[in-house]
Amino acid sequence: MPPLGWPAGRGARRRLTGLSGSELAQHFPQLEAALSHTLDRRRTLRLLALALASGGVAGCDPGTPDRGFVSAVRAAEGVVPGIPNIYATAHVRDGYAEGILVTHQMGRPTKIEGNPAHPASQGGTDAMAQALIHDFYDPDRASGPLHLGLPTSWQDVAAAMRAMRPATTAERPGSPASGAGLRILSGTVTSPTLGRVMDQILAASPGARWHQWDAIGREGVRQGHSLAYGQPVSVLPDLTRADVVLALDSDLLDSAPGHLAHARSFATRRNPVRGVMNRLYAVEPTPSLTGVAADHRLVASPAMLDEVIGRLSAHILQNEAPSGGPDWLAPLVADLRGNHGRALIHLGPHHPPEVHAMVQAMNEALGGRGRVFDVLEPPEYQPAIPPDTLSTLMDDMESGAVGALVIVDVNPVQQVPRFAAALRHVATSITLADRPHETAVTTHWHIPLAHGLEDWGDARGHDGTVALIQPQAMPLYGGMNAPGALLACLGLPQQAPMDLVRATWREHLPAPRDWHDALAAGVVARTASRRVDAALQHGAVRVASPVSYPRRSAQPVLLLRPDPYLWDGRGANNPWLQELPRPLSKVVWDNPLLIPPDLARDMKLRNGDVVTLAQGETHTRLPVWIQPGQAAGCVVGFLGWGRSHAGQTGNHVGTDLYPFRAASGPLRIGVDSGAAIPVACTEHHATTIESQPSRVARHGTLAQFRENPAFLADGGAGEGQDTLYRRPPDAPVAWGMSIDLNACIGCNACVAACQVENNIPVVGRDEVLRQREMHWLRIDRTHEGTPDAPDTFFQPMLCMHCEQAPCETVCPVGATTHDSEGLNVMVYNRCIGTKFCSNNCPYKVRRFNYFAFAQHESRPPISRNPDVSVRTRGVMEKCTFCVQRIAQARITSDRDGVPEQVVTACQSACPTQAISFGDINDPTAEVSRRKASPLDYAALAEQGTHPRVTYEGRIRNRNPDIMS
Repeated sequence: MPPLGWPAGRGARRRLTGLSGSELAQHFPQLEAALSHTLDRRRTLRLLALALASGGVAGCDPGTPDRGFVSAVRAAEGVVPGIPNIYATAHVRDGYAEGILVTHQMGRPTKIEGNPAHPASQGGTDAMAQALIHDFYDPDRASGPLHLGLPTSWQDVAAAMRAMRPATTAERPGSPASGAGLRILSGTVTSPTLGRVMDQILAASPGARWHQWDAIGREGVRQGHSLAYGQPVSVLPDLTRADVVLALDSDLLDSAPGHLAHARSFATRRNPVRGVMNRLYAVEPTPSLTGVAADHRLVASPAMLDEVIGRLSAHILQNEAPSGGPDWLAPLVADLRGNHGRALIHLGPHHPPEVHAMVQAMNEALGGRGRVFDVLEPPEYQPAIPPDTLSTLMDDMESGAVGALVIVDVNPVQQVPRFAAALRHVATSITLADRPHETAVTTHWHIPLAHGLEDWGDARGHDGTVALIQPQAMPLYGGMNAPGALLACLGLPQQAPMDLVRATWREHLPAPRDWHDALAAGVVARTASRRVDAALQHGAVRVASPVSYPRRSAQPVLLLRPDPYLWDGRGANNPWLQELPRPLSKVVWDNPLLIPPDLARDMKLRNGDVVTLAQGETHTRLPVWIQPGQAAGCVVGFLGWGRSHAGQTGNHVGTDLYPFRAASGPLRIGVDSGAAIPVACTEHHATTIESQPSRVARHGTLAQFRENPAFLADGGAGEGQDTLYRRPPDAPVAWGMSIDLNACIGCNACVAACQVENNIPVVGRDEVLRQREMHWLRIDRTHEGTPDAPDTFFQPMLCMHCEQAPCETVCPVGATTHDSEGLNVMVYNRCIGTKFCSNNCPYKVRRFNYFAFAQHESRPPISRNPDVSVRTRGVMEKCTFCVQRIAQARITSDRDGVPEQVVTACQSACPTQAISFGDINDPTAEVSRRKASPLDYAALAEQGTHPRVTYEGRIRNRNPDIMS
């Protein structure tokens, strides 16, 4: 019989014979030493003898040299071994702050949660915030300055800064021409401290110019609001008060500034058991999280969307009777008008400013101001001289007017093809960034910046509330503070990073206690933006004329969108984000071209087939992926991939589609006959046993609910059946979970949080192709209806912790067992890897650790959660209800005499509070109240497993006048 873990059979032996030594070592780490050298018997005996002799000589050593190690006699203040500490700070995304809480274990950050005190997060997080821990410990971060892409010394950097200053100042300092030729390029800035430093720099160098650029392109939103009101403003929606919401190609719930808060507000109006439901319409060319959450998702090509907006403006702004256009437009307009003062229209960022101004005029005409939206002072820093654009900067660079350029934490070389060519005309260029990306290695100098978790700073949220950023650890690789680096470049007086921030808030936080309290809360009180009494500029808002769109465009249209997790490319070197399934395609480690079903039928394409994408002189090859619900003639490409200087993980992964942003001319798609690239996708890897999909992810309409509130729970085979073996909980606590499918938006924040909390390793693209991903929690995505316009549903699926668990009865060594509190627990030391439990699980929520994945991760061991064991190869893994948190709560309860309160990692991360966990023996607990809902049901109840995880079925508030 072969040793445990080796494949058996002749076929397996033939497969092993074809593997090289390095491949064998990868799959069987214990053989690495044996495979690295070819040794005969005589050489082996010689080496053994040498080892024995060496050991004897070492034993005669009079003593071990003193290396200066001193044990800690007294622990650091506030640090108790085994007890985590939590500190408040902020995650800044595209300039806007989301409040977070960082959990420390013995002084090292290991986990991130949302800050309930911050209005932009309200206790929730997204996947990018959860992955900050990996970015912080990333060994590919910059460890020193670079000159022309090569390592250099800080002394050389200082000398270069001194040499640069005469080129950026006039012969007489302080003259009007002082600073001529100096340009500073940054992203969106909401930081009052960085803005104050920029004002100081521009005051000392009046000839300098500040340019701002947003890789995602939200300038159109801000410019549209300025156009509508005649001054810079911010429009803040309030979805808790909106009865009807129209989302036009919207990112309101997934990536817009404040999207976590918007998702929370939206979810409060989605369950009919707990209040009055709102109604959401979504009109979009490609599926989004906002569209999937809608009661009516209406597929529209970009041309058709333009017509819809034009007809809406005619109906709402000019009171024209609805005529023409899609058949659903008239009832939609009637619903908006019928909810005057309670209706809101939101337009995504991928549209010009004039269209945003027009949509805002429609919101004003619907009477929503002061009710469902407010007009506020903008959270972005407003200097005395408004910043110029990137295109203006590139014009100046190409004309030779830029003598020195300082680039602050943006990457235009990778994202704007024209910028790299224009950079050659700049005499001195400096990049401030935390890693050596494409721009950093192209400019003359790269100065490392500190990571956000090791830096002092501040930033405003979407509503203007200021979050203080405090370092969570000493800099791991060195690095400077962005305001301090700018001051150093220009020879201005230096201050410590904390002093810079304190100086900004000295008047608002005068006493040391005020400063202390603001740091502890993570929020500076009374800093939210004030309302602006600005009238709508009617002359600046034009009414679009509704032009009929072509039902089928002759040429396909390419839409370029940021990747849901890599975003503009900043997350490319994070394997947690690379391996996190995209919400709607379930693709990982790649960005195939998303094509609609009709194009796949016409061109006879299947998933993975390679096509040539060309527009003008720009062309590339990449695989395709069929996306149900995408508009006909519309193809979508995700940005942020195909990077050349992302790091060891992200280099050359996927296809770079940024060059197509500047391409012009008709789009051409050619089939590369016979070529195919396997695309890693997690869909169908762990398909739940189901005879009827609607019996697993149950859903219905508000009309059905009103007729019979328990209609989703009735009639399930096996529900309510008695069993001879049913045993009630015999412990004081019985753990259970309820998941509200009305609130789940499929964002995958819970999956990322579970991975961080439980030390779940990434396995890589090749292993995902073999269906060996390790996530303990997955978000099932199912379609119903036609591929061209399907209804899509999300359902989190994790270990159900069944009271009658079929996995337990088949384990030959008792590795999976039931405890008194209702948990299905795993004893890793017993598991021998038979996988019988996985075969017998109807929910397919168990993962087998085929190889020692944790040993090959790029993250250092100190970044892992010490409360959770790191599993070796050959054991079965699954959700444990965060048993380590349960154990800590039990200790606290025994010590302090308080009830056990546990919040699981997935529950804590969820921005919509879709997940509730607690003691189902306690009738006052939130989980008990949810399980008492008439919408509550158990997945696959006919299997007789009696799971502790149940769901509240999804209800949609359909408009009876719209058939689709």
